[in-house]
Amino acid sequence: MTHSTPARASTAIRRTAGVTFASSLSFEAIEHSYHGKETIRGIDLEAKHGEVLCLLGPSGSGKTTLLRIAAGIEVQTGGRVLIDDREMAGPNVFVPPEKRGVGLMFQDYALFPHLSVVENVRFGLTALPAREAVAEAMVALERVGLSHYADKYPHALSGGEQQRVALARALAPRPNVLLMDEPFSGLDSRLKDTIRADTLDVLRQTRATAIVVTHDAEEAMRMADRIALLNDGRLVQVGRSQDLYRRPQSLFAAGFFSEINRLEGRVVGGRVTTPLGSCGAGDRKDGEDVDVAVRISSISVLPEGGAVAARILTRRFLGVVELLTLAVDGLSEPLRARIRADQLPDGLTDVTVKVQPDDILVFEKDP
Repeated sequence: MTHSTPARASTAIRRTAGVTFASSLSFEAIEHSYHGKETIRGIDLEAKHGEVLCLLGPSGSGKTTLLRIAAGIEVQTGGRVLIDDREMAGPNVFVPPEKRGVGLMFQDYALFPHLSVVENVRFGLTALPAREAVAEAMVALERVGLSHYADKYPHALSGGEQQRVALARALAPRPNVLLMDEPFSGLDSRLKDTIRADTLDVLRQTRATAIVVTHDAEEAMRMADRIALLNDGRLVQVGRSQDLYRRPQSLFAAGFFSEINRLEGRVVGGRVTTPLGSCGAGDRKDGEDVDVAVRISSISVLPEGGAVAARILTRRFLGVVELLTLAVDGLSEPLRARIRADQLPDGLTDVTVKVQPDDILVFEKDP
């Protein structure tokens, strides 16, 4: 088979094909257990029409389980899943995956090696006559820039090209919601930025609602309109990337979005005092012990003039930046700092450090 005929059909369809009608997808009080162990603990969350929502968290936090519940390939033990306010899964309702209007894209791509690229993409278009299915598959391949590879087989494609074929296959039925499980984890780090940007561009063009699972905070910030941060089956915080980065609501959230120094602090006279300085205590009471976080990029290291004396223990050159560990009185662990390279003279060991009060993040003490 050559793809000249499908390409002609594709051109005709592209003149009349509309974009996807995005849907909202809601989780209401979702619970899930596996062999008696709770994996999802009362999650309420909504992916809004046409938005990219990233489920972010460490391994075992419940991200993929939540995605599988949305798809209908895992059944929750409590709560409801709704698409456009229509119940898909609940105490008395279960709509099978193929009738939910969702597209699935897994991290291993799951392409059929014995089928050509266009046959892989048309695989889910069983409701269409063969000729129309091939034409729609070509439309999807054009969207990802691979229509010229229609007759090739997956083994002849690079990892990035296979990822785009998998995206085309997921988009071909024009799902109202696209579910993507760690879609870039198998790519070479040098390809990730390009493929991620291309994928986001395609998602914007098709206007589908997308829920993307990732454990990479930078990836979530690059892609998401909003991020839902999970830990141990619970929803920790939801918001835009700048909200979660600048206003983390917990020590866990602060540490997930950047490398931090964790310090002990105490409220004295309406301020939190730490070995690096003090900041406002808000409504916390005098004498209260708190957890304090300072990002390693927020530490200024100066030959002199800083607020606190320190001694450089290690110094690693990383090109644009240097990573330092420093001994500071009052700290039981070395202080870590990321500074601009060549900011300090070679061989310097005795330095000073300072931190702006706004860069000191204060949280309730972990129980």
